[in-house]
Amino acid sequence: MPAPPPDRSPERLRHHYEVERELAARLRGSAREGRTELFKSLYGELFERVPDHPRLTRRDTPERSRRNIEIQLRLLAPHLRDDAVLVEFAPGDCRLAHAAAASCARVYGVDISDQRAPGDAVPENCELIVYDGYRLDLPDVVADLAFSYQFLEHLHPDDVDLHFQLVHRLLKPGGVYVFDTPNRLSGPHDISRLFGGRLDCFHFQEWTYRGMRALLKRHHFPRSALHRGGAIRIGTAWNLANDAVEALVGALPAPLRRPLAARLFRSVTLSAWKEGGGRRLLQA
Repeated sequence: MPAPPPDRSPERLRHHYEVERELAARLRGSAREGRTELFKSLYGELFERVPDHPRLTRRDTPERSRRNIEIQLRLLAPHLRDDAVLVEFAPGDCRLAHAAAASCARVYGVDISDQRAPGDAVPENCELIVYDGYRLDLPDVVADLAFSYQFLEHLHPDDVDLHFQLVHRLLKPGGVYVFDTPNRLSGPHDISRLFGGRLDCFHFQEWTYRGMRALLKRHHFPRSALHRGGAIRIGTAWNLANDAVEALVGALPAPLRRPLAARLFRSVTLSAWKEGGGRRLLQA
């Protein structure tokens, strides 16, 4: 079992886990109607009942914020160009969207709430759209590039297909979806990690590379390239080699698998191209 954080007692960690598991079960059993408001209210309840939650106690320094933006910009960099339109899902404080706007024609951030800091300067070519998580008032084939970071794992299981359908609708033929989401082999990556291997808190699913590529192909993203070692790795050989190592690690018992996977497979980080469009951005 992973070592608990040194700054929180076992009792407080157990309390956090029990509360989040309870709230996640409520969300997991919800119907689509009203799920957006329930999602927001449950996070508010979580933070109220768990006042020592890391999201409340962690203080992001300017240096840490800058480093996080640089990490995400490196994922986007192979696809950015001055005439591109970017849609970012769940942009949070929008600082990544603001930074990317310097290299794009237009950036749309889409989220279920406005989490921007008051007084932040907003580039003229950057817009935040608050929506219900389902009906997004943007035209079809509007974007060259879509992006999400540590977002897909939070989707309700019934909403995963809907999300990829939305991304497919927004992207132009040959457009690319770049995303990073936790890898199942090194997880769970939420508080349930400390209490067994079952995903029963606010990470509703975590994927492997192979599993994610199967999902992408089902939603008409036939080509994908993985991001490894700070670069995008394009070609079938890279995918096959990565799958082989992932399968070997996945076959190990959990006590061996988790520490090895933590070094090799922290995330599933992919660029995935919508069908059509020839060589729009990169040759995948």
